[in-house]
Amino acid sequence: MLSPLNNATYRRLFSAQVAALLGTGLATVALGLLAHRLGGASAGEILGIAFAIKMIAYVAVAPFASALAANLPRKTLLIGLDLVRAGVAALLPFVAEAWQVYALMTVLYVASAAFTPAFQAMIPDILTDEREYTKALSLSRLASDLESVASPVISAVLLAFVAYNDLFAGTAIGFFLSALMVLSAALPTVRVAQQKTFTQRLTIGFRLFALTPRLRGLVAISLATAAGGAMVFINTVVIVQTQLSLSEQHTALALAVFGLGSMSAAMLVPRLLEDMPDRIAMIMGGVMMTAGLIAGVFHHHGGYYELLVMWFDIGIGYSLTLTPASRALRRSAPAEDRPGLFAAYFALSHACWLIAYPVAGLVSSSWDTNAAFLVLGILSAIGSLATWLLWPAHDPEILPHRHDDLPADHPHLAEHGLKHEHAVVIDVWHPKWPSN
Repeated sequence: MLSPLNNATYRRLFSAQVAALLGTGLATVALGLLAHRLGGASAGEILGIAFAIKMIAYVAVAPFASALAANLPRKTLLIGLDLVRAGVAALLPFVAEAWQVYALMTVLYVASAAFTPAFQAMIPDILTDEREYTKALSLSRLASDLESVASPVISAVLLAFVAYNDLFAGTAIGFFLSALMVLSAALPTVRVAQQKTFTQRLTIGFRLFALTPRLRGLVAISLATAAGGAMVFINTVVIVQTQLSLSEQHTALALAVFGLGSMSAAMLVPRLLEDMPDRIAMIMGGVMMTAGLIAGVFHHHGGYYELLVMWFDIGIGYSLTLTPASRALRRSAPAEDRPGLFAAYFALSHACWLIAYPVAGLVSSSWDTNAAFLVLGILSAIGSLATWLLWPAHDPEILPHRHDDLPADHPHLAEHGLKHEHAVVIDVWHPKWPSN
């Protein structure tokens, strides 16, 4: 699994990712505490709006950034975006009103929405071997899970010695280190894609999602993922510090337990997927999050340790829905279309978060966290059920099909015959999904 790190360029980029993730994790904890200082019991509303801004930026910017990435100087773009993010983080300790949070986070999230697709589009050019690329995707997932555990733990330790605002300094340092790692990496030369126009590069990913059955299921399970994650990220500080009257360290620890659940599942998923289809694993994750959210409706009868159990359960389900996603994406597009497909998934999955974040914040603020648990539990159940219905149970990679629309002398028919079978993706010769 660690073999991609033998590649010096990827090793530096992976280090950049880890540095940025740790910085982002510190910011997540600090932002929750800042919202609590500014809004008290209405902290959930502030966080809900801030994270809704994040999702709007991700949905609107990411597809365009991916389409433009092939024609922009990658190193200059990535370093510039990292420095912008570092600058925003350095300003966050000085905010005094909620609108200032919204303004600064808009800049940060737009920069992140441009950074992520551009970063992801480079990795296949660096790791050209498919197996190495697959391992790199697994490493990225593990890094994200480790960040979910490490950042809250680091935050809890630091909060014993410094004010929460000082955590934003760690965020700025993380982004600055990321920029240095990118600067030191020998990035591949950008290859301008001549075969597709800008419009085609912009829309190809969404077209693949519309025409590939398993990808429609992937969008549905993203709703369950967003429902579970939004409850944790938005309302942990409200439950722990307002309802249970506990400390900032308890908030950080609760977030760490969620991350521990996610990391535990991520480490087991590769072995699990040897005997279980991606579809079943992801639906199982959705069911676990639904169960955890519904249990939360009755949390007013429990305390902090019951909350930790629910957060651990939701963390396991969260990872089960996310980790296999890249496998499904890889199966669903030729290599040249994968950047567009990943960008479309980035946008569509975050569109689900755009639904879940405001629900988590506004329902909690307008009624209470029990109502938020219930509404988000229903959303998670809907997403899990829709995945079951939209993603065919029988979903082999090799599909028998025929090409009645192609001329008899077409090269594809000359190679395979009129009726044949092979791994199918939507492309110029397969404009729609085979019916048999």
